[in-house]
Amino acid sequence: MMMIYGLLPFMRQTLPYSDMQQNIDYRWPTNSRVGQRASAQFLGVGDEKITLTGELRPEVTGGAVSLLSFKLLADEGRAWPLIGGNGTIYGMYVTENFSASHSEFLSNGSALKITFTLSLKRVDESLTSMYGDLKKQADGLISGAGNLPGQITSVISQAKTVAASASATVGGLLS
Repeated sequence: MMMIYGLLPFMRQTLPYSDMQQNIDYRWPTNSRVGQRASAQFLGVGDEKITLTGELRPEVTGGAVSLLSFKLLADEGRAWPLIGGNGTIYGMYVTENFSASHSEFLSNGSALKITFTLSLKRVDESLTSMYGDLKKQADGLISGAGNLPGQITSVISQAKTVAASASATVGGLLS
């Protein structure tokens, strides 16, 4: 798998891309000053966009169905996580633009060559805001694991009670 966007994996059998372009804008507005160079102030990260381009050859790669799958995902109008095949978490992205060009047609109108461009825009504030404080999550899991023996004992005693009740019911039906 090369990458996954929401529920759609990018791989040779679906939508293999040949080019990935990542653009990140940084906001630096300036204020004019008399007799001096304008002063600049960093306001933070601006838009972050990823553009994927590729060529589909339906006899080898994905085809119209793969593009339809992407279009249906985009039509939801939701942000989806974008994760690289190497584990890189890019963030939550929405589809900003989708284009496809079909050529080299068969007699039934099916294209032997489909080129596509997908433009995605990041909409989460940061990975920290997306996943929260990982230390707090880990501490919660560790404290939850500390209660695990008591929870297991409780479940076992409940199972014994249910089994005894079922045994008594079955015994009453048989006599």
